[in-house]
Amino acid sequence: MATFEGRFTDASGLRIAVVVARFNDLVTGKLLSGCLDCLARHGIDTSSSSSQLDVAWVPGSFELPIVTQQLARSGRYEVLITLGAVIRGDTPHFDVVVAESSKGIASVSRETGVPVIFGVLTTDTMQQALERAGIKSNLGWSYGLQALEMGSLMAAIARAD
Repeated sequence: MATFEGRFTDASGLRIAVVVARFNDLVTGKLLSGCLDCLARHGIDTSSSSSQLDVAWVPGSFELPIVTQQLARSGRYEVLITLGAVIRGDTPHFDVVVAESSKGIASVSRETGVPVIFGVLTTDTMQQALERAGIKSNLGWSYGLQALEMGSLMAAIARAD
């Protein structure tokens, strides 16, 4: 019996891309900071000259899937992270953006075989979003850990073949 688990100890060979929605950047910027902090503390070079990490900004969460797909298809990355914040308003726009971004991001993983971490907050209020992006805890850190675990796990499975 084989047991496969991801590890967080050696991320030195891992290439990661983070796709960040600019809309609600008060929130997404904080998520990105938490994510980068986690990655750096686990051995990923997050400097501006890094060959391990790229960051792509898109207008909003609706645009996350297409850029994520392009990056996944490039073959340059072992794992991708998507960061966004969709906050409920008075119209059904929230439901459309959440549904399409989540379905689109999920399909990228299935179609390309590259793990994509879903880091899109879906909240009823700005206060809830800010709490999840740093006031109480920063989920960006968790998304970074998930990326490290999935990158390591996929490599372990590939080595077993």
